Amino acid sequence: MSAVWRASRAAVRRRRLQTSVIGVVVLVSSMALVVALGLLDVASGPFDRIFGQAHGAHVVATFDAAKVSAEQVSATAHRPGVEAAAGPFPQAVVDLPRSAADEMPGLGTGLMSVVGRADPGGPVDRLDLFAGHWATGPGQLVLALPDAPGMGTGPHSPLGKRIQLPGLAPLTVVGLASSVSGTAQAWVSPRQIEALHPTTYQMLYRFGQAATSREITTATTAATSGLPSGSLVAHQSYLTLKAQVASQPNAFVPFLMAFGILGLLVAVLIVGNVVSGAVVSGFRHIGVLKSLGFTPNQVVAVYLVMVCVPATVGAAIGTALGGVVARPLLHQVFQGADLGTVNVNPTVSSWVYVATALGMPAVVVLAALVPALRSHRLSAARAISAGSAPSGGRGLKVQRWLTGARLPRSVTLGLGLPFARPGRALLTVSAVLLGVATVTFATGLATTMVSYGDAVEGSGRLQVVVWRGEARFGQTVPQHDDAAAQALLRGLPQAADVSAVGFADVRLLGQSEGVTIQGAREGRSVLQDDLARGRWTRAPGEVVASGRFLSKHGLRLGDSFTLGAADGRTERVTLVGEVMSGPADMMRADWPTLTALAPGTQANQYWVRLTSHPDTAAYMKAVRAADPGLAPTEQTSVNAGAMTVISSASALTLMLSVVAAMGVFNTVVLSSRERRRDLGMLKSIGMTPRQVTVMLVVSMAGLGLIGGILGLPLGVAAYRVVIPLTESSAHLALPDRMLDVWHPETMALLALAGVAIAALGAVIPARTAARQTIARVLHTE
Repeated sequence: MSAVWRASRAAVRRRRLQTSVIGVVVLVSSMALVVALGLLDVASGPFDRIFGQAHGAHVVATFDAAKVSAEQVSATAHRPGVEAAAGPFPQAVVDLPRSAADEMPGLGTGLMSVVGRADPGGPVDRLDLFAGHWATGPGQLVLALPDAPGMGTGPHSPLGKRIQLPGLAPLTVVGLASSVSGTAQAWVSPRQIEALHPTTYQMLYRFGQAATSREITTATTAATSGLPSGSLVAHQSYLTLKAQVASQPNAFVPFLMAFGILGLLVAVLIVGNVVSGAVVSGFRHIGVLKSLGFTPNQVVAVYLVMVCVPATVGAAIGTALGGVVARPLLHQVFQGADLGTVNVNPTVSSWVYVATALGMPAVVVLAALVPALRSHRLSAARAISAGSAPSGGRGLKVQRWLTGARLPRSVTLGLGLPFARPGRALLTVSAVLLGVATVTFATGLATTMVSYGDAVEGSGRLQVVVWRGEARFGQTVPQHDDAAAQALLRGLPQAADVSAVGFADVRLLGQSEGVTIQGAREGRSVLQDDLARGRWTRAPGEVVASGRFLSKHGLRLGDSFTLGAADGRTERVTLVGEVMSGPADMMRADWPTLTALAPGTQANQYWVRLTSHPDTAAYMKAVRAADPGLAPTEQTSVNAGAMTVISSASALTLMLSVVAAMGVFNTVVLSSRERRRDLGMLKSIGMTPRQVTVMLVVSMAGLGLIGGILGLPLGVAAYRVVIPLTESSAHLALPDRMLDVWHPETMALLALAGVAIAALGAVIPARTAARQTIARVLHTE
């Protein structure tokens, strides 16, 4: 083994170019793999880990206190299939005053679910009381807020502050807690909850079988069987919370995994090509080793070690760089995601780094094993006599056949060169094929994401958003009331359409968490174009919502449900449309539906569409001059999620295209070295350096064209697989018009991308070979 190591080390130093190609290819592929595996790990890891530690509730059930007693609900804890249970806890829904939200940023406004609970522990849903103490007496309240740095200390901490609810004594915030199951927005002692007039009971269950929605439904039905009809008003599955948490990062998982797989395949093909070339071009070296006493197995070991050294170094550096790249990307992907009230801090698990750092060299060794075994079968005499010159039989036949074509001689010679090494040519075509497939897939993805971002943000249809100033925020109050402000904005020069937009906090009857309903008055809602399925609202009592809203609340198009306001008003609404994207706690409706639930609601913003070729700055200046209390802002029409997908895809596509070009680069280097004598003879009979460059570049361009044509259907197929996965996992909905991205002119350009990749990789070694002098090439003959 000592001799094998010395021979391998000498081969690494001597074959610097091939060593560098292997190292760089593995480095780039390792980076892509770390990002893809890291995102997949982070997307599913935090929820499962925190949920298990806190003994989270598989189901949070809400029972109507008017139809069932606490004793009846408590008896469900002993039903078959129930592994553990907590409750029943009395539950009330209160209307949080704006003064409390102004004093405690992050608390929000509207309806708040309050649960009477004696302590934060228990067999199910163990709360994380990270600041203050538990509410044990009257007038005390524990808020459910994220465990963020500084939340429990400092001047902005809610601890010690009071919340004044109508008709009740003030409640003092004595603690801050978080619930992985999202069971409430606040907790009080069992004695204090009676003053809030609870109307429901909350029961928390953990089941023995709860891996799927069907198992949860079956277990919930078994646990609640025998109770009065209609007593179970709502139940929330932990799978819904898990899907909600993972919906944003899951939008990135499918396409990043696609890039990771493509990168791995490209690495395997190019490494196999490089090692095959190293074996073929090293026939003489193999013969010398065998004549010196190296056994066939030792010769194979020399070549495997020669490949494993740069692969190990490249995998180590690529894994480290992948960790650096993955960290900001994961934070961007998880921005705004939380586990109930538990913040997600995305970190890549150590297994991702270990798997990449050890797995990539193993893949390289396996890819190198087949071509390296060729050296096992060669005798010393045959290897030394064969040298490194390829048999030109096939190539010469093709070149002679092409002489009848009306093409320059350098072109016909170049088109015939790949046939001298058909195996190498096949590997090169495969690498280019995958490069073109990557470019095709990324082009379709970017086109769809641009259309999605434009539709969601109202690009070209929404130029200015005007906000009404509010005294509670220290802003200037508008001189015009709501209706007058809308008329004012519509009457200013360049205004084409103005929609007034207002919001109200409501809740779905039977569910503890509040939701927001958005209403638009007059004008045409500029965001109607983000409708994906169904139709837009046409009459009062109709709403539209995002796929995340539908998934969270278990709704489908056509379903009807009841919304309740803080003052007891209710409104039956029907879900008639699904928009492409949006929050999981907001729906849209027309103005009559909004005011039926919240009479007197005033718009707090106005969406303004300007005439063609508008001067946005001039319009905004006119708004400020007309009423200082109206604050206009320019709509940038940039969707952060779409831009993250596009930028990530572009970076990964560039990396894989460079890797594919490096495979072509290696092929041209090997071909030019093997054919130094032939190149010298051609130059001696009058071929110019430019013709030599054209010949070598054309030899790869032909392979690039074949790879481009074959790569198109693979890229389209990857797009057809990844987009539906992204829609499903991220709860997005894309209309058919955004998926119609393949057109003849686009496909023609993408096919030529293979030629571009091949030419890019071939031009530098081709020019180097063309600059060599005849004397230098032939002096050893």
